[in-house]
Amino acid sequence: MKKIMNTILATAIIMAFASCSLSAPFLLTNNKIGDKQGKSTTVSLFSGGLAYTNSAPMMGKTVFNGIMLNKDFGIPEAAKKGKIQKIATVDIRYDWYFFFTKKTFIVTGE
Repeated sequence: MKKIMNTILATAIIMAFASCSLSAPFLLTNNKIGDKQGKSTTVSLFSGGLAYTNSAPMMGKTVFNGIMLNKDFGIPEAAKKGKIQKIATVDIRYDWYFFFTKKTFIVTGE
């Protein structure tokens, strides 16, 4: 019985720290890419995948963002942290964990 409990506990711990990650382009402008980079990160609780609605612009699908813990999360915060005046590219990175999602905007520019 003790071996079964230890196996269940080990599995639960591994699942709690397991993650999957995706990074994708979000925005592109005609400005030079430059040397500067800024990041804005938040943790999102209860964020699901795609939910179906009739008012969504993407063929009836929209993203439910859940409860975000960083109220300043976004492109302006990332540009401010990187001291960027002219934004060239914006990428978004999602890190899915078992209980929450970590979202990061990565802004490059001059």
